[in-house]
Amino acid sequence: MIRLLSLICAFVITFSLPARATVEITEVTSPGGLTAWLVQSPELPFVSLEIAFRGGTSLDEPQARGAVNLMAALLEEGAGDLDARGFAEARDDLAASFYFDSSDDAVSVSAQFLTDTQEEAITLLRSALMAPRFDAQAIERVRAQVLAGLRSDAEDPDTIASDTLAQMVYGSHPYAHPGSGTIDSVTGLSREDLIQAHGNTLARDRVYISAVGDITPEALGALMDRLLADLPETGAPLPEPAALALDGDVHVTPYDTPQSSILFLQEGIHRDHPDFFPAFVLNQILGAGGFGSRLMSEVREKRGLTYGIYAYLASKDYANLLIGRMATANATVGESIEIIRAEWERMASDGVSAEELEQAKTYLTGAYPLRFDGNSRIAGILLGMQMDGMPMDYINTRNAKIEAVTLADVNRVAASLLRPEELTFVVVGLPEGLPATQ
Repeated sequence: MIRLLSLICAFVITFSLPARATVEITEVTSPGGLTAWLVQSPELPFVSLEIAFRGGTSLDEPQARGAVNLMAALLEEGAGDLDARGFAEARDDLAASFYFDSSDDAVSVSAQFLTDTQEEAITLLRSALMAPRFDAQAIERVRAQVLAGLRSDAEDPDTIASDTLAQMVYGSHPYAHPGSGTIDSVTGLSREDLIQAHGNTLARDRVYISAVGDITPEALGALMDRLLADLPETGAPLPEPAALALDGDVHVTPYDTPQSSILFLQEGIHRDHPDFFPAFVLNQILGAGGFGSRLMSEVREKRGLTYGIYAYLASKDYANLLIGRMATANATVGESIEIIRAEWERMASDGVSAEELEQAKTYLTGAYPLRFDGNSRIAGILLGMQMDGMPMDYINTRNAKIEAVTLADVNRVAASLLRPEELTFVVVGLPEGLPATQ
């Protein structure tokens, strides 16, 4: 059975793309009032189901940082009458696959199962969501895994930089705290904290659902109610928007390493902003990571200061950033920062060329279909679209929106979005010529 599901997954990944030039999405409302987006694909007896509960680790109680992350990791470590071993054996006997995860903004569930064993798979998944056991032995085993990861993170310059940035930029907002918690907070988590985290996050008022595969709208409606109808109607209050603290300075955290990690950031733009697509194309030209980007050309190709540098628009539920990352030798940190600032200023004042625009649009439109390489990937895209408030036809109109971006659009947005005076740097290492600030 497990090999059968693996073969089906491989077939879907290999052969689904040509049929996905146009994706037909159906909105399904269950008898109990739950809503999902569905792409029917009856060619193979297989279903990919994606579920997300908005809120995620940002709903950790202040005295229990890391509880949502630990709770999510324990959802398949025993449920109902089954302990961890029994749950794993039952899942494998059904050739099903479940994956539970958490992020700043969501607790997510990914499930794949065969049509013939759908009822049994949903029964098992329902038990994980509704009746996780949180057995003491499982808690300690998974806690040890989380703590091992945190100890490793404490010695990783990239993670130190990300945590430093979050604390500095987000202040008192929940985003300021690492979603996995700290060694002290995770060590102190109790079973009651996990039960509280479960109730705070898994609720009907914040759930998003998508499905792709061999299932009808009627069957999906019944499945949703069976799986989720008995969850609490409401969870913990969601956070307020974050107020960003960006001072335009360079902040250095000393760390004994021959190479410094550098993060740079400014405020970004939300996906529902009318200028999002010009900003998206702009970032592709500025620093999306390919060898055609300005930052890669100036910092790596011309001067050899790094193996790679990239920037991206990070649209979170309660904050929007334009953020970049690179690493370089301690002796060249100052030079790298000067080049990045200069490129920010040059693009803000002079804009981009028509050739750069056309190259960026060609890449972005040509690469987009490659994302649809299997039912699970498509289901994940549908889920993200719902959570971002995108229209149902976004998949089929997205490239047209890219093509519609003009040179005037990009240069207008470059002048308004890129703010060199706001560009803030976080450096972790021993950069020469830059004093420590932490």
